Amino acid sequence: MTASRASGIIRVMQIGIIGLPQTGKTTIFHALAGGEKAVATFSAGLLKIQTAVASVPDSRVDRLSAMFKPRKTIYAKVTYADIGGLEKGVGKTGLPGPFVNQLGQMDAFLHVLRAFDDPAVPHSEGSIDVQRDLSIVDTEFLLNDLGTVERRLERLDQSIKKGASDREQSAKEKVLFERMKAWLETEQPLRAMDTTYEEEQSIRGYGLLTLRPTLIVVNAGENGARTLDVRQAKTAVVTLNGKLEREIAELPPEDAAVFMQEFGLSELSRSTVIHLSYDLLGLHSFFTVGEDEVRAWTVRKGANAVEAAGEVHTDLAKGFIRAEVVAYQDLIDLGGMNEAKVKGKLRLEGKEYIVKDGEIVHIRHSL
Repeated sequence: MTASRASGIIRVMQIGIIGLPQTGKTTIFHALAGGEKAVATFSAGLLKIQTAVASVPDSRVDRLSAMFKPRKTIYAKVTYADIGGLEKGVGKTGLPGPFVNQLGQMDAFLHVLRAFDDPAVPHSEGSIDVQRDLSIVDTEFLLNDLGTVERRLERLDQSIKKGASDREQSAKEKVLFERMKAWLETEQPLRAMDTTYEEEQSIRGYGLLTLRPTLIVVNAGENGARTLDVRQAKTAVVTLNGKLEREIAELPPEDAAVFMQEFGLSELSRSTVIHLSYDLLGLHSFFTVGEDEVRAWTVRKGANAVEAAGEVHTDLAKGFIRAEVVAYQDLIDLGGMNEAKVKGKLRLEGKEYIVKDGEIVHIRHSL
């Protein structure tokens, strides 16, 4: 396989931006979109949702493109969704159903907490307190998931009592859901519970909100941010000045460079946020290269060569024979694929080979 054979439907990671009103969610959304023109707005009932597909910054793609000079250079993509729907007093009224439905479609959340003062835009809770605001949303997500788990357990009990044909599978699923119920009752999110990859895949369709990895973005002003103590699995915290980041992101590249130098910024937090999101989701990239295109592909860490082939095209996974693999740094150091082959750095790997971050992978297939 060369890059020119790449086709099919490519799944793009979706990250939902959440937070209380007046936290700067939309500002963060535009900062992360990075000036992308493909910003779409649509409604789902009473909800207004903005989405943007942004390219994942990757200097390795730039280096490979400079080496192969392809007709197309394609970066990995991530979709950000700015989902409205959380109103003041959510801790008393609960989560709106349409809001929950939209969140259930996301792979991860980006939770924006307000840490800036602005007398012109009063905080919905009356004062700045990032720990309180985090607890408000976390509690509602926990209660929502607990309700979902309890309803599923009721259905499983009914299925087992009726002696359904899938009774054995229902009994196995019941054990997992009872574990989740007990865990949620300790007021801990499901993402912090010890589960296997197979178990996580089996419950993803239930839209459990606390199962999603979460990146907490503290939206600070010019005077820095309040401290925030979060110690949870699959959770990370980053602080940025959303207003400044958006202003820079929407400037032409040459103006942005001057602006960044003036503020002493070596790079935008946008890159940090995207890369942290990848880490939380357990994802990394491999590459295909050629004269037609250089492309980055996203795959879960621990995926084997057949799974990587399937990311490019399902037919390549079905007709898989061998994977030609070379490490990114070896290719850069040696200057090309032919040189890597001569030096013995281009390897043939089988179906169970675990693809590593940054490797260049070409699939030999029977198609």
